[in-house]
Parts: sequence; C-alpha cells; structure tokens
Amino acid sequence: MSSTGSMIKKTYLAAVSLRSAGERQIKAALYMLADSLEENTDVLLRANAKDLAKQEPDNPRNDRLMLNESRIRAIAASIRKVSRLPDPTGRLLDKRRLPNGLLVEKVSVPLGVVGAIYESRPNVTFDIAALCIRSRNACVLKGSKEAEETNKVAITLIRKALKANGILPGIATLLPSERETVQELFTATRWVDVLIPRGSDALIQYVRENSRVPVIETGAGVCHVYVEKQADLDKAVDIVVNAKVSRPSVCNSMDTLLVDKKVARAFFKKLQGPLGEYEVEVFAEPEAYGLLKGYPYLKKAAREDFAREFLSLKCAVKVVTNIDEALDHIRQYSTRHSEAIVSRDKKQCERFLAEVDAAAVYTNASTRFTDGEELGLGAEIGISTQKLHARGPFALEKLVTEKWLIRGNGQVRK
Repeated sequence: MSSTGSMIKKTYLAAVSLRSAGERQIKAALYMLADSLEENTDVLLRANAKDLAKQEPDNPRNDRLMLNESRIRAIAASIRKVSRLPDPTGRLLDKRRLPNGLLVEKVSVPLGVVGAIYESRPNVTFDIAALCIRSRNACVLKGSKEAEETNKVAITLIRKALKANGILPGIATLLPSERETVQELFTATRWVDVLIPRGSDALIQYVRENSRVPVIETGAGVCHVYVEKQADLDKAVDIVVNAKVSRPSVCNSMDTLLVDKKVARAFFKKLQGPLGEYEVEVFAEPEAYGLLKGYPYLKKAAREDFAREFLSLKCAVKVVTNIDEALDHIRQYSTRHSEAIVSRDKKQCERFLAEVDAAAVYTNASTRFTDGEELGLGAEIGISTQKLHARGPFALEKLVTEKWLIRGNGQVRK
C-alpha cells in the first residue's frame, strides 16, 4: 500500500474512536480549535502570505485564498457555532414492534469517512473538519497546491485540539497536495464512504467522472437575478450590486442579469453608476448593449457568456420581454444553484418560486444568502446542486445516514 493509501486507511481505523467520544470531549475540542485559530493568527497569516506570494497578483481567485484577521475571527466564530449545534447522530427516527416480537428502530449514524477535494480556500479545511468532528465523521482532506502552506498550519491546529481532548488526531487527515494523491482517493472504496468536491465546475466534473467512491456534488453556480417589470428599481439596484460585487469569486454571486423590457431603460440608468464604481465588466446582448451605451466597461456578449460562471467582477446582461422568456433563459443556462426575482407582483414571485429548479430560489433578496452560515445552519461543506441525499447548503444535518437496529429473542423467518 502506498503512503497515501496508508494515510487513508489509518483515518478509517481511527474513525471508530470518534463514535464513542463524549459530547463534552467533542465540544471542548471544537472550542479549543476556535481559540487556537485566534491565538495563532500571526502563524496562519504568515503561512497564507507564502501561498499568496506564489500566485499572480491580479488573479481574481486570490480573494478565495486570502486570509486576514477578520476572516480568521469569522472562521473561529463559525466553529463555535458548529459546536453548539445539536449532535445529528444517535437520533431515533422510527421505532416499532412487529407482530413477531422483533423491536425495530431506525437511528441516524455518521457517514463514516468523508473525503473532500477542494481548491484554494483554506477556510474549507477548518469548516469540513469542524463539521465532521461534530457529526462524528472522520475526514480525509485534499486541498490544492495554492493553499498548501496555510493548510499545513490548519491541520496542525486541528490535530492538536483533538489530541488535547482525548480524541485520536488521526480522524482528520490532510493528504499531500500533489495531484497523484487524487487517484488514491478515487479508488479508496474500502476506506472512504463519500467524496465531496468543492471548487470549479471543471474540478467537480472531473471528480464525478473518475471517482469510484460515491460522490456528493457541490455544484458550480451560474446564478441569475431577474428584474421583473413590477420591481422596486431602487431595491433591485441594491440586490444586483450586492449579488455581483460583495464577493464576486464565490459560487453564489450573480453571473447573469435579466431585465424586463418595460423597465430596462430606467433600471440601467439607475444601475450604471453603482456598478461602475466597482468597474464591473458587462457582457450585453444587442438590446441591452444599446441601452447601456456609455457605460465604460461594456462589451458585446457572445452566446457562451450566458453559460459562464465568472467568479470575478464580470457579468452577462440580457433584456427579456416577460417572465416567460426569463424562465426559459434560466432553464437553459442555470446550474440549479441560486436564482432570484425582484418584483412587487406576488403572483409572479410565487410562480418564479414554483417553476425555477434550483437549490435556492429567492424573491426580492440577493443570491449571496445561499450559505450555511447565513441560513442558520452553521458552516457548510458546500452547496449541493444535486437531488439525492442533500440539496442546498451541505451542512451538519446532512453528514449522517441511517442504520436499522433489530432486537429479537430467537425469531427466525418462516
């Protein structure tokens, strides 16, 4: 067995100890980890600076990689919140006594060993580890080369907190960042129960197509905001700007703006200034291009621009004749992540909620709320866009499966 394979097997063997750990142990380990983050802010920032120094300075994805004091405090706060969430394991889901005397119970149990492959974002290392520890799952983490130094510090802090609280540190394993280790993870069907990719669409598709371990997808986002003809235009401006610029490098940011023809001229007039302050590059189809002439960062859109997850200060814009055309466009280009309508027409809002097939659908709010923390679930592993097992924020409550417990006194099947 290779060294990577050995690491994965050791994680599997260590996982048993976490299932019997006490509640106080688990909570204490998480609180200690959160405190340790804040106490070691300088250490984390130095490691993170080394990672950032290896990147091109104008790479828009650097925002995902970067840590600062406020982000570290936010990660620590998130870990504390996870520790306060109820244990999702050990819940009695069903109980019945059969006519033959068998006592049958269905209970929630950990998945076992959760594998994760992710790009750039070092906060994901802490998020996944915290969620897995709280749900009594072991985790095998495969971060990217870009965040290598930061992730090394992270796993050291995680393991110290576990060991100090009597939990085997081997339940959290960081694999080498080299790509060769991915193949080991793909074939570790004996030792890894589920594999979760988090990152670009290319990464997600690669994992789905090559892994023999069952995959739970956290999908890329091509997210839309539709400004309907009955929209409050001032609110629409605030929502569109927030959805695009507050964190452009994340999956719940807006990629395409759809505007009803009846309000397009008035809305674009209001939008150009606020959007221009952030130098947002706009790719517009012909009608929108004509109405936006004079906007300094305007470009003509190609068809493929409407299928792009920009992950930067760029978006596509299209004028539509009505809600039917907007819904058709979303059906064609959506990745089923997050979609929003801005309108004062309750009937059209309810139609949008009912017809749009996505993990999160909004009326009169920014798509940026598609996040476990924002929706009151604590940290998340990612946003699932598939429909089996989990959809939407993949948080603590979904890191379990079911087990049937049957107690008898000698029954045999006839």
